[in-house]
Amino acid sequence: MTTKLNHLLENVDVIEIIGNTDKNITSVESDSRKAEQNGLFVAVKGVTTDGHKYIPVVSSAHVAAVVCEEFPTILDKGVTYVKVKDSAEALGHIASAWYGHPSSHLTLVGVTGTNGKTTTATLLYEMAKLEGYKAGLLSTVCNYIGEKAVPSTHTTPDPLTLNRLLGEMVSEGCDYAFMEVSSHSTDQKRVAGLVFSGGIFTNLTRDHLDYHGTVDNYMRAKKRFFDMLGPDAFALINIDDKSGRFMVQNTKAKVYTYSLRTDADFRGKVIETRLDGTLLELNGHEVDVMFTGKFNAYNLTGVYGASILCGFNPSDVLVNMSRLVPVAGRFQPFVSPDGVAAIVDYAHTPDALVNVLDTIRDIVGTNGKVITVVGAGGNRDHGKRPMMAQEAACRSDILILSSDNPRNEEPEAIIEEMAAGLSEEELKRTIKITDRRVAIQEAVAMAAPGTVVLIAGKGHETYQEVKGVRHHFDDAEEVREALRKRNQ
Repeated sequence: MTTKLNHLLENVDVIEIIGNTDKNITSVESDSRKAEQNGLFVAVKGVTTDGHKYIPVVSSAHVAAVVCEEFPTILDKGVTYVKVKDSAEALGHIASAWYGHPSSHLTLVGVTGTNGKTTTATLLYEMAKLEGYKAGLLSTVCNYIGEKAVPSTHTTPDPLTLNRLLGEMVSEGCDYAFMEVSSHSTDQKRVAGLVFSGGIFTNLTRDHLDYHGTVDNYMRAKKRFFDMLGPDAFALINIDDKSGRFMVQNTKAKVYTYSLRTDADFRGKVIETRLDGTLLELNGHEVDVMFTGKFNAYNLTGVYGASILCGFNPSDVLVNMSRLVPVAGRFQPFVSPDGVAAIVDYAHTPDALVNVLDTIRDIVGTNGKVITVVGAGGNRDHGKRPMMAQEAACRSDILILSSDNPRNEEPEAIIEEMAAGLSEEELKRTIKITDRRVAIQEAVAMAAPGTVVLIAGKGHETYQEVKGVRHHFDDAEEVREALRKRNQ
């Protein structure tokens, strides 16, 4: 593929150019190790390294052009240097142009928020297919180009990967694309240059403070997504969340609302909750769905509203709501022959644990027991660890603190940080088992009929990351095996 440099720079805010822009570019890279002869290198100031350090290296590799925020001291005569204010943002626009502006050929809808992004984006993808359209999905669990699965490495990919995947969706004839938009991606300008037809805000609670530093920074990173929406787009917000209105203060998009508590454009109401589903009312119409819990009622109300805003027939949408299936690792139930239920859920924040455990408590009633297995990821926000343990302990009869993805930390140290948030009384009902497999087996083995065991934190993940190495580990597989052993 070959494109003129001046074409790639059409939507870039250029400060100064040294050299000729009427030249052919054969590749675009932001990784200096992949820079090629006659290619374009975009020097981005990243979290761990600064691409500007590698400009001399790529220049000696005979790239055709370099986009940067600061010109290097020594200029190569054969290289065109383009100075921009923000090279991360420039990369987004360049990547979009390189792949033919694919987002402008799709109805692209982004979903942001602390919890519910994966479920909402995935269900909209499934809804589009049920409505008879070809669609694409970019999510934490897996990416899809039509029906073809593409492994996912990030919630929101880098600009070049993102536009390449969107371009493949266009080539495959997709009409719609749905994607999770993480706070990291808006902060790092990964979604710059994309044309969104709509955006959805689910909720906001404490998360990713290891990166953003404060809740305010985290919230403003989410808000940037709505700031970038155009006047032809829609912004659908959960107004039951206190941050909902803040998200759309400066948006140019047309704002719509959804709620379970008050008047809104799309109003949901939980009529009946069961372990295997919910009777839900949506804008006055009852529908039985295969999802459990108030948090899922919010997700489904958002999906219902977004489906209509995407132009799907409202009557068909209601029918198809009952055909939607839960996402793997999101309140995924398993039941033994003797009446022990286990739930695998991705809940890895204090608020998510509250949502899941409150739902389980509503189902089991006053006589049922709840056992929770939970850990916290290493090299992440330390402040939420005692909070997670506290929320889990006050809603569980027995709490088992175990390993999640310890990464480069010692799992026992993480468990002790979690336990620090517990009272003496809560500690009496708490067991510490570092080995997650053993923890799951113990929880299932000690459960009496009628007990619900929650395995929280990893959900869909199929690995355990220890000291930089990922080992295969699947909570769902472990639960099935523990239930099998119980009923031998």
